[in-house]
This record gives sequence, C-alpha cells and structure tokens, in this order.
Amino acid sequence: MQFPELHNFIAGAFSSNGLQRFEVFSPLDGSVISTMPLSTKSDLDVAVDAAQKAFSEWSNTTIKERVQVFFRYKTLLEQNLEELATIVHIENGKTMAEARAEVAKSIELTEFACSMPQLVQGEILEVSKGVECRIERKPVGVVASIAPFNFPHMVPHWTIPNALALGNCMILKPSEMVPISASHIAQMLKEAGLPDGVFNVVNGSRETVEAICDHPGIPAVSFVGSTKVAKIVYQRATSNLKRCTALGGAKNHLIVLPDANPDMTAKDAAASMSGCAGQRCMASSAMVGVGAIDHIIEKLCEEARKIKPGENLGSVISKTAKERIERYITEAEQAGAKVLVDGRNANVPGKEGGFYVGPTVIDYVTPDMAIAKEEVFGPVLSILRAKTLEKAIEIENSSNYGNAAGVYTQSGGLARFVMEHASAGMIGVNIGVPVPREPFSFGGWNESRFGVSDITGKSSIEFWTQLKKTTTKWNPEAGINWMS
Repeated sequence: MQFPELHNFIAGAFSSNGLQRFEVFSPLDGSVISTMPLSTKSDLDVAVDAAQKAFSEWSNTTIKERVQVFFRYKTLLEQNLEELATIVHIENGKTMAEARAEVAKSIELTEFACSMPQLVQGEILEVSKGVECRIERKPVGVVASIAPFNFPHMVPHWTIPNALALGNCMILKPSEMVPISASHIAQMLKEAGLPDGVFNVVNGSRETVEAICDHPGIPAVSFVGSTKVAKIVYQRATSNLKRCTALGGAKNHLIVLPDANPDMTAKDAAASMSGCAGQRCMASSAMVGVGAIDHIIEKLCEEARKIKPGENLGSVISKTAKERIERYITEAEQAGAKVLVDGRNANVPGKEGGFYVGPTVIDYVTPDMAIAKEEVFGPVLSILRAKTLEKAIEIENSSNYGNAAGVYTQSGGLARFVMEHASAGMIGVNIGVPVPREPFSFGGWNESRFGVSDITGKSSIEFWTQLKKTTTKWNPEAGINWMS
C-alpha cells in the first residue's frame, strides 16, 4: 500500500486496534492505497470523553492565546503544501494543480481564524445610571464536523480553525473514501501546539455519522455532502436538540445572454463544469442560453475539447460514480438531447483501472430531463434554451437547489435583474465559480443548505458560539428604577 494503515486520532494519539478495516482506493488507477478503521459508537464515546476533558482548559484559554496555535499551523501548511497536495491528488483523484489550490484555500481559511480576536470582542453599554450590560461570545462545547470526499483538505478547514479558535473542541469524521488528509491535519495541529483532546479524528461510515447525530455530549454538528444525506443528518441532529448546519448538493445555472463576451464565457463555463472533475457543489452544471448564443456554444465546445482526462482533468471518485455520470449522459441522449462533446468511455493510458469521465457538453436539454434537475457531480454541462431572460430565471427558480447561479452579460441592468431574481445563496456575474472569499461566508439556499448559519466566514461565528449576557451594578446610590 502507498500509505500506512490509518487509525483514529484521540487525545493526541493514533489508535484503533481491533476494529474492522475498510480499504481506501485511489481513483487515479483503482489501486488500494491504505486501510482505515470502521469505528463504533463506543469509539466515538472515547473521543467525546477526551474532548470534554480538554474543553475546560482550552475554552478558558484566552482567544489571543488560542489563535497562536493557528499562526504556527498556517506556517506548517505553507511549508508542507506540496506533500499535502500530493495526498489530495492521490486519494481524491483531482489534478495536482487543483490539489495545490485546495491546500492554498485551507491556508486562507486558517488565516481568517487568526483574525478572530478582532471579530469577537464583545459589547458593553451603560444601560441605566450605574448599570452596565455586557455581551460575550462563549464556545458551544464539543462539536462535530462531518466532511465529504470531494475536498478532503479544504472542507475540514471550513470548520476546524474557526470552531477551535473560538474555544470549542472537535470530532472530525472524514469521508471513508478520502481519510488520509485528515490524519495529516491531526498530526500538524499537534505539531503546532494544539493541546491533546481538543481535536480528534474518528473514522467510519454511516454508523459513525448516526452516532454523532445521537450523542448527548455533542451539542453542534456541521455536515457537507449530498442533499439526501444532509436532510437526514439535519433531521436526526435537530431531533436530538442539537444545532446543525448541513450543506447539500446543487444544480447551478449559468445564464448566458447574447451580448456575453464569447471567449471569456466559453473558457469560464468549460472550467466551471470540469474543474475538480465536476465534483464540487459550485460547478456550473446547467447553462441556460437566452436567444442567439450558438457562437458561444461553438467556442465552449472548442474549450471543452482541450480538457484531457489524466492531463488537465482528474478522475471521478469511484467506478460507481463513473457509471452513474455516464448513465445520465446516455439517458439524456435517448430522450432527445444532442451530445456535442462526449466524455463517455474515457481511458487514460497506464491508468486503465482509474475512474475517468471526459468533459461532456449536451445541447437541447429540456427542464423535464433528469440531467437538468438532478446533481450529476461530474464534468458534464447541460445546455437548456430560453427565449427570454424571464424564462431563463423561471428555469433557474424551478430547481429544488439554491447553491449558486451566474450570468454572463455586458449589461449591468440585466446582470442586476439576475442578481435580484435568482433563487440562490451565491451569485456570479461573469464569474463561473462564485465562491465567496473570507471574510464572506459560504452557504446556499433551498435544498442546498439546512440550518440558519453559513459554514465559513463571519457568519460561522454565530454557529460556533453562544452569547452570555451579564448585567452589573456596583454603586448603591444609583438607586432603582424601571430600567434596573
């Protein structure tokens, strides 16, 4: 195996003796690269106990001291970027360029957490003569983060730096398909000086997720994954009286108007639909062409044909994923759509065991087709046609999802119309992947997010903290009135 067998990380040490093990495959060539433990409820109990023991001291450490760990950790990420990106490349299948960008985003997220002392100072006001009210933010306790396969390094950093800097302790449950990055995150946090028990990794599958949702010692749970599972996690966690933010899937619409810059639109749309092999919730998977845009579609196809599996296009995560993506393409074709660029049956010499789907562009898709409504999660762009911008907005609004939407136009007025009427939490104007940068937060609408808080940026502070309000009076001569 390419990597040593993996273990849980609890109370500052790796251990998982006696547990059933699960094989981890590299989607690049289908080879087994490691094994990981399938943890039980009792393993989670041990991790929560360790986190609870660490919580008192960690939460009572000043925030200025806590963020020093993340200054050191950020330096370690920068020093080890290439190694960490290589791990992401091997376990997830994305290109090295994409893997480096993922780790770079983890660095940016960590940098934002270092600014927490400037963002959570609290408030104080004299509300009556001699009477003061004070508000402070306090950590929630032992929290859990359940991460997906598509960003094994970045998505955990959506939660780890902010939650820990704010004084919480954490249980991370990585995807069983990409658990290697999580072990290295744990090692590096320990090296940066994070006290034992503050951060723990519990590997596993469905049983571990259910145990997290049910555990009475975990008051807050974050989840990133498919909408189907996000709903289940949100319902189960909140039924156990936990706070929960659960991010689900997406069907992001890119509205293209006839006045759009053809070269920029074509390049951006091709990159958006194929980046990370389309396995990202911000990929533009549906283009809604308004009016005469055939000249832009021609350029889009030219750009798509420049994207080569195994070169500048990574693999999808599994054989099952490959088969599912190709089935969507075939069913759309059989229903009357026209495949302009066909990525089915892709083969990379020397990596015949890998799971590759080439870039795919499908025209004349109709809103009733499955490929137009459901998240494909592959390098596939469906093109729908609309006679007017109002009809294009109607198509976008009909989606159950609401992660992102975009428009390509040179008209500020038309762009503003889309900004105001698209039903999505993140909007792009001449931007193919409108991911907000820190301090702005990440989070969609509708069935792309369950819960009231975004998962990153300033908005995440609300999720990872609770308010303590204190009213004080020291001078008896202030007397008593209706305000005090």
